Amino acid sequence: MALSARNRLPGVVEEVHLGTVMARVVVKVGENRIESVITRASVEELGLKTGDSVRIVVKSTEVMIDKG
Repeated sequence: MALSARNRLPGVVEEVHLGTVMARVVVKVGENRIESVITRASVEELGLKTGDSVRIVVKSTEVMIDKG
């Protein structure tokens, strides 16, 4: 599937927490963890499980930068 988003980050699924309708997926990207809340149906269709190699795709109208 072609996507217009250009921000794609490779990572590994660390956790999958299934709810009745929604799921929380935690992906390790380098030294960081990115969490995404998606539908349970999407998790099941993708067959996501701990240890899977995935890509995080970021498409946003706002990206904040913090120089701390």
